[in-house]
Amino acid sequence: MTLPEDLLEILACPLCSGPLAEEADKNRLVCRACGVAFEIQDGIPDMLPENAKPLES
Repeated sequence: MTLPEDLLEILACPLCSGPLAEEADKNRLVCRACGVAFEIQDGIPDMLPENAKPLES
């Protein structure tokens, strides 16, 4: 599922306030600056910092 473009424009990483990139094929938002991903469940991003998952190397 792809998030609406206007939503992606206003979302920011809750850890560093940096930009997020959507990886629709993996259902997640990624912060490259922090090296973490936030899962998208049923079209809703889980942006809680404690639920962030480290990116694979």
